[in-house]
Amino acid sequence: MRLFDTHSHLNDEAFSGDLAEIVERAEQAGVEAVVVPGYDLPSSERALELAHRFDILYAAVGIHPHDASSADEAAMEKLRLLAKEDRVVAIGEIGLDYHYDHSPRDVQREVFERHIALARELNLPVIVHDREAHADTLEILKQAGASEVGGVMHCFSGSLDMAQECLHLGFYLSFGGPVTFKNARRPKEVAAQVPEDRLLIETDAPYLTPEPYRGKRNEPAYVALVAETLAKIRETEPEQLALATRENARRLFRVQG
Repeated sequence: MRLFDTHSHLNDEAFSGDLAEIVERAEQAGVEAVVVPGYDLPSSERALELAHRFDILYAAVGIHPHDASSADEAAMEKLRLLAKEDRVVAIGEIGLDYHYDHSPRDVQREVFERHIALARELNLPVIVHDREAHADTLEILKQAGASEVGGVMHCFSGSLDMAQECLHLGFYLSFGGPVTFKNARRPKEVAAQVPEDRLLIETDAPYLTPEPYRGKRNEPAYVALVAETLAKIRETEPEQLALATRENARRLFRVQG
């Protein structure tokens, strides 16, 4: 299979000791491209650095809702400059997280809106993190005009109704390791219903490792396990699933084949 991992934090400290080996294993597993999203300024800069170092890596830049309180004027201007660099393909990882509330919710919402405005200014898609904030996430996506640039709902965890709303906005839905978990009923149900031309796959490495490696460090090579599981759920061939998701990712992020 030829694969595209649309979300992998290879800029995380978890990979500081063996990154070259991780990238080599990904290539051996058939991974042709990986998007490395930032989650604050240093990690966004690191993502861009890695994208220039490894041919299969592409960068996204953004400030995660956990760190929304750090997104002052200077930080947003720095992001704006980073986002104009070659090999930056998206604004992200951005959004809302009401599970941990590491930043106040009103600040999260404001910073989310500002990221979408930046994406519209630069005509880049967005990579959206949504945890226990489905209603507010949808409202902001609609009101801030995110449909103008589109994007992906990273590691989608919402209902089928929410999936339909996101699809109506022109967004893609991405699924990762959780669809391989035995008790992941809702992600499997939603993944079975997503139109083939709106489906993406990811690892979210080093997190959310798929079975049978759950509990260990995740890495892009394991996106093949996600593809195989989704193919079973959708009653299609893994090669077809890999082809569709790869072409979808290339179209969204404007990455040439």
